[in-house]
Amino acid sequence: MPAHRPTAAGGAPLALGALGGAAVGFAIGQPTICFLIGLTLGIVAALLIWWRSR
Repeated sequence: MPAHRPTAAGGAPLALGALGGAAVGFAIGQPTICFLIGLTLGIVAALLIWWRSR
């Protein structure tokens, strides 16, 4: 049976993107849109990490 290599976790970029986006949004007065942008970037980063580890 082949050894399985550990998978990379993509949850951290997802959470950091959402939190970072919200923080930037509060600073500039647009928390919702910046949260959504940060969440989108976090999702993209998580998908890239998942795709690379396949």
